[in-house]
Amino acid sequence: MKIAVVGATGMVGTVLLKVLEERNFPVTELLPVASEKSVGKEILFKEKPVKIVGMQDAIDAKPAIAIFSAGGDTSKEWAPKFAAAGITVVDNSSAWRMDQDKKLVVPEINAKELTALDKIIANPNCSTIQMVMALAPLHRKYKMRRVIVSTYQSVSGTGVKAVQQLENEITGTKGEMAYPYPIHKNAIPHCDVFEANGYTKEEMKLAREPQKILNDRTFSVSATAVRIPTAGGHSESVNVEFHADFELTEVRKMLNDTPGITLQDNPDTNTYPMPMYANGKDDVFVGRLRRDETQPNTLNMWIVSDNLRKGAATNAIQIAEYLVENKLI
Repeated sequence: MKIAVVGATGMVGTVLLKVLEERNFPVTELLPVASEKSVGKEILFKEKPVKIVGMQDAIDAKPAIAIFSAGGDTSKEWAPKFAAAGITVVDNSSAWRMDQDKKLVVPEINAKELTALDKIIANPNCSTIQMVMALAPLHRKYKMRRVIVSTYQSVSGTGVKAVQQLENEITGTKGEMAYPYPIHKNAIPHCDVFEANGYTKEEMKLAREPQKILNDRTFSVSATAVRIPTAGGHSESVNVEFHADFELTEVRKMLNDTPGITLQDNPDTNTYPMPMYANGKDDVFVGRLRRDETQPNTLNMWIVSDNLRKGAATNAIQIAEYLVENKLI
């Protein structure tokens, strides 16, 4: 099984390669793809050097799957070319997420919608994935009416430049700025660019993507996205109003029984999700479960996940695994 990883030298790309190894994905030949300046250089995969190739060379090699993590513009230009060659693309960028002809997939929730005809499959936004992982089982039971979410997102969600900015500020080193302000000892309520309505693109992704993944536009999501000085792992404070009432004991059991969720919810022992627990793990961690005492049928929860793994690389590879297991490629 030939697999191409487009954007192999980037932050998510390196995690993709690591997760492919860890999960023993059946790779017979890896095609790492990067920008022209990197072509011919080598990366290590399963402790063996592999040469980086260009886009057209990767297409000509006819891999079964190409996992893209190279930005929206690159995906818009190249994903259709890979698809036209019969290669199934799993794309990490925002390029195809809201395209009505493309599936937006979190495997635990809606992988069964995939068919062999889906040649470009969109991977959701990192913040969306962890939120819908926790909300999907509850939505099936109680039916969501409205979600209010505030995110506390790590600098790794922006990329290498932002991680370097934080490290420079911690050590007092002058360097390039990824953000318009210092991030160390700060919180910046500005993730991605602002849209005409005053929300950022990140906030609108959180509003629109869950409806598509859950195939339900009867609930609404209002989001505020904040960048904080953590190196990895996104956190979310979520307030969800349901049509039906719930029992907290039942909510805890449902979440505890959901594959991919780890419940950390015991105030007596100060047990709750934090980025330091999620780092390097594939699960979504959920805790601080409590009723909103200001109105009926409303739950507060705290959700944390490694944004580079389940929020990006792992989810994409789980899609690829589903395609292989179900002979859709």
